[in-house]
Amino acid sequence: MTPELSLEFIEKLPKTDLHCHLDGSLRLDTILDLARKQHVKLPTFDRGELFNLLYAGEKCASLEDYLKAFDITLSVMQTEAALERTAFELAEDAWKENVRYLEVRYSPLLHTREGLRPATVVEAVMRGLRAAKRQYGIRYGVILCAIRSLSSESSLRIAELCVAFKNRGVVGFDVAGAEVGNPAKVHRQAFQLVIDNNISCTAHAGESFGPDSIHQALHKCGAHRIGHGTRLVENGDLLNYVNDHRIPLEVCPSSNVQTKAASSFETHPVDFYVDYGLRVTINTDNRLITDTTVSKETWLCHKAFGWPLSTLKEIIIAGFKSGFMPYREKADLLAEVSAELAAIQAPTNGKAAERQAERPVTGAASPAALAEAPAATRTPQ
Repeated sequence: MTPELSLEFIEKLPKTDLHCHLDGSLRLDTILDLARKQHVKLPTFDRGELFNLLYAGEKCASLEDYLKAFDITLSVMQTEAALERTAFELAEDAWKENVRYLEVRYSPLLHTREGLRPATVVEAVMRGLRAAKRQYGIRYGVILCAIRSLSSESSLRIAELCVAFKNRGVVGFDVAGAEVGNPAKVHRQAFQLVIDNNISCTAHAGESFGPDSIHQALHKCGAHRIGHGTRLVENGDLLNYVNDHRIPLEVCPSSNVQTKAASSFETHPVDFYVDYGLRVTINTDNRLITDTTVSKETWLCHKAFGWPLSTLKEIIIAGFKSGFMPYREKADLLAEVSAELAAIQAPTNGKAAERQAERPVTGAASPAALAEAPAATRTPQ
């Protein structure tokens, strides 16, 4: 029988969050504070009512319905100060649950309503993330998103920003937004520009549309990772291609249930993906709108599918392997995390059964998990 792990135990594990939208991960109190300072009219200033408007929960009918909440969050993210603050707070929140490497994604074009230039938007977000790194030691990368429903010219503009900010914090390019009626192949020129400049790319695919969306992302656009990939299970040949080529899946279970990409948590294909051997990473998508953390998502999978600690360790390692980091930096971080993971075993009588790690922990100390974090017994390729 799999020992039951608490959320608090999982919070202490080192982890990644590779699929996290800045504009979906604000603190609720920050939205209220920014709205008052900027004189932005919200639907309500009652904290509870505002949360109910933003939280997808069970009332969400589709991905398109889920995306409506962003109208509220984006309304207070149109100044440099707001962008810097929200980026810092996101990294701080991630650090508090021992996320060691965070990839923050957003579309600069959605933050230009009040006259900000796209490059200014990128700089403001970078300042917030750099401040968080200085204060907490959290590592980060930025992924700039094109929007499926916008023109190919707009996606090319985002690709140009990726090229300009390469080696300055931007690590990847993405295409996001409603899939139905907005094929990724429309944005091929933008993908080609980032690939020509040796920049990594991912794509939201297989969330609200079938496996063909994933096929396009991989074979028409050259994506190195797939965001969500919930409907990959519907095409066995493509699934095996993804597995054979070790293409990481950025799985966001609770979000997928809320957008109806999966009918329930228990029937989410992530359990099959893990069992079959795909490279699965567990992520938040939108911390506020889905009301989640990486720790919570991992814990819910543990509860729903009975994943033992050894499986959680494999998924944690897969996250670090899949990050858009330079190889040598990634190798150093993997060695550090693997040493930490080797220092703890499954709880016994409510306490962690610790043993001495074979390798000492190197690098900056983490907030909570240097003393307590589980070990990778098997390292997926």
